[in-house]
Amino acid sequence: MDMIRRTVLKGAGATGMLAGLLAAGVLKPTLAYAEDWNKAAFEAKDINEALKSLGAASAADHKDLVIKAPEIAENGSVVPVDVSSNIPNTTSIAILILKNPFPLSSQFEFSNGAMTDVSIRVKVADTSVIRAIAKADGKFYSTQKEVKVTVGGCGG
Repeated sequence: MDMIRRTVLKGAGATGMLAGLLAAGVLKPTLAYAEDWNKAAFEAKDINEALKSLGAASAADHKDLVIKAPEIAENGSVVPVDVSSNIPNTTSIAILILKNPFPLSSQFEFSNGAMTDVSIRVKVADTSVIRAIAKADGKFYSTQKEVKVTVGGCGG
């Protein structure tokens, strides 16, 4: 038997079986979506409301939570932000941008001793404070840094 024909028939059979399982409702790809997300925090339009939804309204400053971001960003649509936590037992890191329409830009969960280091690129609407919140042992800690966004890259 021709090998190409055999490969095509195996692929078609597998595709047909997968389509049948999906149609029958046995496989539900929507279950793979993140169901456990804090909708209220991401939809908050005020920094205090976002912090309250995260449960971090009284986060204390901590020197072992480090945020790295440029002091001046020439392009506010792609500002690199790195956050790392050396606080033992850190289980989550959230990044908030105070002057954005929706302050909470991202939240990351960690487990089983994972390295708590996050690197992202965020959109910063205007010169603003970027704040990182870490949760460790049920307590919240924070740090922040101001990023100046220039118009047209003029460095003002």
